[in-house]
Amino acid sequence: MTEFDAATAAVQAALDAGARYADARVMHRRYESMTARNGDVEELTQDESIGLGVRALVGASWGFYAVPDLSDAAARDAGRRAARTAMASARVPGPPVDLVPVEAVTASWASGCQIDPLGVPLSDKGDLLVGATRTMAEHGADLAEGLYQIWDTAKWFVSSEGHRIDQRIRECGGGISATSIGDGETQRRSWPSYRGQYGTTGWELVESLDLAAHAAQIAEESRALLTAPPCPAGETDLILGGEQLALQIHESVGHAIELDRILGWEAAFAGTSWLDLAQLGSLRYGSELMNITIDPTIPGALGSFGFDDEGSPAVKRDAVRDGRWVGVLAGRDSAAIASLDYGGSVRADGWARLPMVRMTNVGLEPGPHTLDEIIEATDDGVLMDLNRSWSIDDKRLNFQFGCEVGWEIKKGRRGRMLRNPTYTGIGPLFWRSMDMLSSETVSWGTPNCGKGQPGQTGHTGHPAAPARFRNVRVGVSA
Repeated sequence: MTEFDAATAAVQAALDAGARYADARVMHRRYESMTARNGDVEELTQDESIGLGVRALVGASWGFYAVPDLSDAAARDAGRRAARTAMASARVPGPPVDLVPVEAVTASWASGCQIDPLGVPLSDKGDLLVGATRTMAEHGADLAEGLYQIWDTAKWFVSSEGHRIDQRIRECGGGISATSIGDGETQRRSWPSYRGQYGTTGWELVESLDLAAHAAQIAEESRALLTAPPCPAGETDLILGGEQLALQIHESVGHAIELDRILGWEAAFAGTSWLDLAQLGSLRYGSELMNITIDPTIPGALGSFGFDDEGSPAVKRDAVRDGRWVGVLAGRDSAAIASLDYGGSVRADGWARLPMVRMTNVGLEPGPHTLDEIIEATDDGVLMDLNRSWSIDDKRLNFQFGCEVGWEIKKGRRGRMLRNPTYTGIGPLFWRSMDMLSSETVSWGTPNCGKGQPGQTGHTGHPAAPARFRNVRVGVSA
């Protein structure tokens, strides 16, 4: 049995058992990670799994079943069980669920990769992390850590509508962090972000991060933060670095525009959204500089693919245009319920999980400024970067974030380093205060987005650049 044969057998068995629609995904994933601490390799993880997951639709209800077995008998049994589960759920009255139409295609897709990350010798990877963490320790870090992670995923998708799609997605990345411990104070500095930078690319991404070259600086900065003055409390102009703005987008825009949240499907665990579908196309989400796209076609970005896990092709769409909310992240079923004509944002984190609405690459289009110009135009403010903590309510509206480092901005110049910088706000009010945005965009990768019951970990991308927000509450009052 080939992977396509197994998926086809599962779909046919689901149809024979009474499903009106069915699809199946075979996924084969290899994973590798390594961590180092204070000059020594601490842990090496290597894992591999393959299996089949089947969805069946009966009336308004989905059924799902998964098996780690690609034999004909196991695949057909999985299809029948998925259909039976859907039938049991369909006993609850409700109108049938329609699916937004999508062209059934036979296709192949693969992410770009210059250097196969799993082909790089373990000794070379270990030497990189050991060397960087040793340098950080030598420059004052009490805890020096480094890591990389690699995912190599092959997928085969078949649907009862005629899809036959295979994809290979290679993802990797890494980073380093230095922690210094003082008298009642602990400070961390990371490069290029906490837990690293990731993309759908090969080992060339890790090489481009040049971890060893940044090790000494971040160790020294973590030590300097122990005696830096605290971030003052009050309202001021806030400049966010691109890495922190990527998280801001993720938490206060990306999750908020997930259609399953808006419809209340995720209320039990992940929460809902403050957005109301009746305001789609008219709501003022942010300033006119706010142009957010949903774009899984960006080469090398972590949320990129050729087709989602429903067979919908990757397409760039607007989520916010000139500050107005105009689009959502959707699947074929949720889009039909909301009277939209597109899905394209459904993925599962493995063969044993039901696909759900997930972020792809959700990010800001570049602005007209540079970071230097933003600083020069700021008379009094704070520059913050690299996330340290985050908190946001279950409607994705009220938030408070902490960053690793801040700098005082006075009369257009960067001044003293500040420790424990934090800021708080309300999503749409915050975004409406953005009045300057840099063109220096980076597609930041987030490999740890949690959602669903049972929990799933999604890989998302967030193009972002430094930006300024006016009259933001920063710091914590004594």
